[in-house]
Amino acid sequence: MRARAPASSANLGPGFDVLALALALYVEVEMVPSKRLSLSSEGEGANLACDEHGLAAQVARAVCGHDRFAIRVRSEIPVARGLGSSAALAVAVAAAAGAADPYKVAVGFEGHPENAAASVHGGLVSAALLDTGPVLDPALAFVVLVPDRQLLTGEARRGLDAVVPHAAAVFNLSRMGLLLAGLADRKVLISAAGDDRLHQSRRARLFPEAPELLARLTKAGAIVSCWSGAGPSLLGICDGPAAAAHVRDAGEAALESLGVPGRALVVSPDLEGLVVEH
Repeated sequence: MRARAPASSANLGPGFDVLALALALYVEVEMVPSKRLSLSSEGEGANLACDEHGLAAQVARAVCGHDRFAIRVRSEIPVARGLGSSAALAVAVAAAAGAADPYKVAVGFEGHPENAAASVHGGLVSAALLDTGPVLDPALAFVVLVPDRQLLTGEARRGLDAVVPHAAAVFNLSRMGLLLAGLADRKVLISAAGDDRLHQSRRARLFPEAPELLARLTKAGAIVSCWSGAGPSLLGICDGPAAAAHVRDAGEAALESLGVPGRALVVSPDLEGLVVEH
């Protein structure tokens, strides 16, 4: 069986641990019966360990109850860059293994319901509205700055406050309302919709160039700029492909001028989510 799942960008500024949208970068998993466990990987993450202790093998074993299978993984999703690579892989493997509910399996292993929901359902999702998430305006285009450095989610979370001020929580909730309206209809999307007081400034010490890069994305024409998940990838939300192309070029120039090796990508939204072929 073969399954394909999209990448995701979570948080989107104010929607910490709640919002995510699916992006058209994919991981494809093919799984067939075999006399013994066999795993292979191509593309992004192919240089990482691929054995019985890896996420793909663990998910498949949990679904099948044995390890007599061969798994081939092909991925376009940069690893440990805040683009939901683990959630997408867990979703795709669970589906390829025949799980009745790939989302539930993926959340059990990966622990981020918003990323897994975006990979399963496509489009824009809220972790509290898994089956009827907000509509995503298909004319939006996204620019992703992907630095050539990793930032593990656990490390990024350790710097966050255990308790947050009431005003900060209200601030984020108000901006999240603006963001949901704007992502559903780009004509009402405004820059303030991506403002955050819970996580992005705390994580800047781990990626000091991030604030300037975000500012340059906005200056180049991104309506909203924010961290993608736990980072270090950064996201620019743009009004159409033409605007996104200009923002991408400005993003590449910003990376170079700040001495941050990496790449800038224009990515369209994925509205399909998980695709399974029998």
